[in-house]
Amino acid sequence: MRFAVDYRVVLLIAASVFALSPGKSGAQEGDANAGAVVFKKCATCHIVDSDTNKVGPSLNGVLGRKAGTHPDFAYSASMKAAGDGGLVWDEATLRDYLHNPRVKVKGTKMAFVGLKDDQEITDLIAYLKQYSK
Repeated sequence: MRFAVDYRVVLLIAASVFALSPGKSGAQEGDANAGAVVFKKCATCHIVDSDTNKVGPSLNGVLGRKAGTHPDFAYSASMKAAGDGGLVWDEATLRDYLHNPRVKVKGTKMAFVGLKDDQEITDLIAYLKQYSK
């Protein structure tokens, strides 16, 4: 005996199981403690827990900041132009920049080659969020 299959019902059930199943949502959650460890790669040039510039600008309050605008820091012309062009450091733009700074802002003075591990970037952003309230 054969049964007729209503594929709409099958898709509805599959979608419900997927939506209710435990696990990661579409957005990755970052671990700020792990991000503190990742930040050690940045700490030679940047500080996050105060508003003091080092070789690089302070990253205190970086999320929501227009690129190339931290006071008393000598940014490259390309970083200033990126900010003037509308680049604001949010999670998405910071993720792109941290992955490959020289591609995101051609001509940046930052010598760091970037982070290749997406989870490290997610964790680092979670860490930076603590200082961007």
